[in-house]
Amino acid sequence: MALFVNQLTHIDVSLWCVERGLVGCSWQVDAHLEGELGEDGMLFDFGEVKPWIKRTLDSGLDHTLLVPTQAPNISVTECAEGVCVRTTSPYPMEVRGPAEAFSLLPWRTITLEQVAEYLSAELTDQRPANVDRVTLTLSDEVIEGAAYGYTHGLKRHLGNCQRIAHGHRSRLAIWQSGERQPALEKHWASWLDNRYLLEQADIAAQGNEVLTCRYQAAQGNFTITLPTSRCAVLPGPTTVENIALWLARGIANESGQVTRVQAFEGINKGAFAEFAP
Repeated sequence: MALFVNQLTHIDVSLWCVERGLVGCSWQVDAHLEGELGEDGMLFDFGEVKPWIKRTLDSGLDHTLLVPTQAPNISVTECAEGVCVRTTSPYPMEVRGPAEAFSLLPWRTITLEQVAEYLSAELTDQRPANVDRVTLTLSDEVIEGAAYGYTHGLKRHLGNCQRIAHGHRSRLAIWQSGERQPALEKHWASWLDNRYLLEQADIAAQGNEVLTCRYQAAQGNFTITLPTSRCAVLPGPTTVENIALWLARGIANESGQVTRVQAFEGINKGAFAEFAP
């Protein structure tokens, strides 16, 4: 006997890719549970499946930086903040923060299939008595238009969004004169893809080639240093509301037209903003 729950929840993370560097990801989670029926005629109450799985994901891998510790040109050490991750390729980066902000995975690369197997094994180990096995399937949202992945941290957030290197893969829609603007959407999504978004007030040091972002949050102290060319600096916190407004203002001022932006934060949530030059 088996139960399934499609689109049970979403996972938002960033991962370190040996070819692209920081990559913001949002994955849909589908669950499949195998086992025996209980005396109540159920394998597992649907009302309990989602909170159990979501609680496990939220307290573990979700909103962390996934680090393939066996990849070349990467090192992981302890530091005053907790954990320090350094890379040299495809570009140099250093991230410091509390241990819970990282998922250190003993792999050479990170794939959806590996992460799904890892999480499935974790949930199977914690399964209820009449459940034999839990299998998760992770998938990217199917997006036909413009989309981009980004990494950021929100120091004022009381939850896990305060972690300095978590991310999202997001849709982007832009309107001018009441019409969608696919060319603008493609241009801005391409420019933003795989960038680190940060608040100007959090810049601790900046040169022509390297930028350091540092802040203190409820979970601890966080620092990230990476090439300036991989960063986008916003005047305020990098919330999805401010991202939408920042884009609308910049596009409107550049084009001279009233611009409306719909920016997503991962899957099925986001913000609208409109700006007139």
